[in-house]
Amino acid sequence: MPNRQRLYRTHAVVLRRRDFRDADRILTIFTPNYGKLEVIAKGVRKTTSRKAGHLELFSHCTLMLAKGRTWDIVTEVVGVESFRNIRQDLDKISLASYISELIDCFSESDDENQPMWDLLLVTLQELDQTSSAYNSRLLRHWFEMSLLSLTGFQPQLFQCLNCDEELAPVSNYMSLSEGGVFCPTCGQGRRDLELIEADVLKVLRFLQSRPWGTVRQVNIRPHILAQVDNLLYRYLLIILERQLKSVDFMRRLQHMAQAAAPAAPVAATADASLQEDVADLNAATMNDIGIKDAPQHAHT
Repeated sequence: MPNRQRLYRTHAVVLRRRDFRDADRILTIFTPNYGKLEVIAKGVRKTTSRKAGHLELFSHCTLMLAKGRTWDIVTEVVGVESFRNIRQDLDKISLASYISELIDCFSESDDENQPMWDLLLVTLQELDQTSSAYNSRLLRHWFEMSLLSLTGFQPQLFQCLNCDEELAPVSNYMSLSEGGVFCPTCGQGRRDLELIEADVLKVLRFLQSRPWGTVRQVNIRPHILAQVDNLLYRYLLIILERQLKSVDFMRRLQHMAQAAAPAAPVAATADASLQEDVADLNAATMNDIGIKDAPQHAHT
């Protein structure tokens, strides 16, 4: 890791932020050369601040930082990518929050990590550009598998954890706690294992071993993708040993979207009630993850 001088410059993505004192903010940023850092942006909450617009959540910027006693101080900021399309879509905001939370959980302070930086930046760029909910969901799972591989937590999906034999394209047995798959012979009779369909295992292998440019071209059946979603979520919980705020946020949005779906005529009073519920959800969840004045959900 390069030594930080009294003044140093770095690229950064803002992962988290919190208000401090009357006009300052503490920012958690991720950088390619210094890993995760906590820095202070003084006076950024003032209406006259020129830095505020470049220090929004998920924004990519270059910073000039001065070393401080508790936090290094942002002295200059230049915006590189604002990811405006993300900030205008509540579903994308929720996914960007999830991506940022995972980077925060898996990264270390003052630890150079160029591959993780590249993964974060590519994922945010692709999320900003996509107009497909399916692609966003697929991008999420590709990001998860890529991050697990970078951090050494990738599940063993090609050989049996017990006998090391190559796994056949049949139903096998998954162990989330052990981080891999057992063949039918080794897994039979073990109550702590769960069956994993051949197609689900195939998708997980594909996500683990292919670049996004290849992954984005595949179409995965909804029920298979739902099983992938469930497995990866539970696997991450086991690794992190904690709940993820952003996952609760995404699920609440999904429930709102389902409630708003025009499956049957809805009375005007019900529509108004739903809009009020979504507005309340926006305010509550955006405050949780540090975003204010979020856009309304597309379904409202």
